[in-house]
Amino acid sequence: MKKLSKFLMLLVLFNLVNINYVFGASYLYKVKENSTKVESSIATVAPPSFTFESHSQLLMDATTGEILYSNNENEKMLPASVTKIMTLLLVMEQIDSGALKYDDMLTCSKAASQMGGSQIWFKEGEQISIDDALKAVCVVSANDVTYAFAERVGGSVENFVSMMNAKAEELGLENTHFANPHGIDEDGHYMSAKDIAIIARELITKHPNILKYTSIWMDTLRNGEFGLTNTNKLIRFYDGATGLKTGYTSNALYNLVATATRGDTTFIAVAMKAPSSDIRNAEIRTLLDYAFSNYETKKICSSNAILDEFEINKNIGTKLETRIEKDIYRLVNKGSKLETEQKIIYNDNLMATVEENAVVGKIEVYDKETGEKIGESNIVSNNSVPRSNINDYIVYVMNKFFLI
Repeated sequence: MKKLSKFLMLLVLFNLVNINYVFGASYLYKVKENSTKVESSIATVAPPSFTFESHSQLLMDATTGEILYSNNENEKMLPASVTKIMTLLLVMEQIDSGALKYDDMLTCSKAASQMGGSQIWFKEGEQISIDDALKAVCVVSANDVTYAFAERVGGSVENFVSMMNAKAEELGLENTHFANPHGIDEDGHYMSAKDIAIIARELITKHPNILKYTSIWMDTLRNGEFGLTNTNKLIRFYDGATGLKTGYTSNALYNLVATATRGDTTFIAVAMKAPSSDIRNAEIRTLLDYAFSNYETKKICSSNAILDEFEINKNIGTKLETRIEKDIYRLVNKGSKLETEQKIIYNDNLMATVEENAVVGKIEVYDKETGEKIGESNIVSNNSVPRSNINDYIVYVMNKFFLI
């Protein structure tokens, strides 16, 4: 009688799980909401009032892209060597994609050797590593090396400039157009302070290795024979400065896009057409001091934490772990409070097989008081969950009911 009971139980249970195997059950919730608290919130900070001598300025939080201050930010300006942040962005894309390596060699052409302005006196036929070439561009703004980079990445300087303009269009830049990769004054070559900040943010957030070079104060090339000192004096004299690029011509005057980080907070400050380098640097300091005094970036959701763990259809014995794909941050005023709501939405008909890092839903985070959306991210699988077969179900049932 005992054996018959066990057999009947096995038969019933096997049919139940087999229904799940064939058709899929619906035990996965679709939407979950909860609330969390963090220690700070965006509150009311009086809009800054500055008296600047430069023509246009912009202050941006690098993590969220939020603009904290702007003046004449959309005006088309001569950028001078600030242009090189777009050149560096395209170079770093090549490096991070594997198309270019730090130990590859960059060869100087005749045209590159004839560039004027700031340079390392790159000689025709001379070779330096991509690593050293980045130092030359980031630290001393070498036009000759910049030209050689354009030839290497674009196949020709003309094609590289087309790539620069295509990237500007991709980033949605409305007041930028490039005529060359180095920034020497030329008709049809202009950028706005806002566009510069957007490019800078793309560069440092998508390709943070660039900061290894832009934060160098002093270094050497050619086995120590050629000294480098950064044209951006804030690297030495401003707490947390990490870059990014200076620029000067007699028409453009003094330009600077600067980046600085303290803790988890990074700001981007831009000043265009300042009458002197000292005034340019002082105004950038003022913008960064204001930002660090009043704001900080807080992580609201972490991509490292397991979000959920649950069973899914067409698998037995393996739970799906989920996490958010990217961290969610909030630019906040120091010392204020914030309560957030999270809406977690999983895909319809979620079932095995699910590969690791597959998108399985999304999370939206809202300010509970205002209802404003703070951010969102995909939810991805933290592990793989294979589709179970008949044998998996048999083993599961045998273990469950006969090996207890």
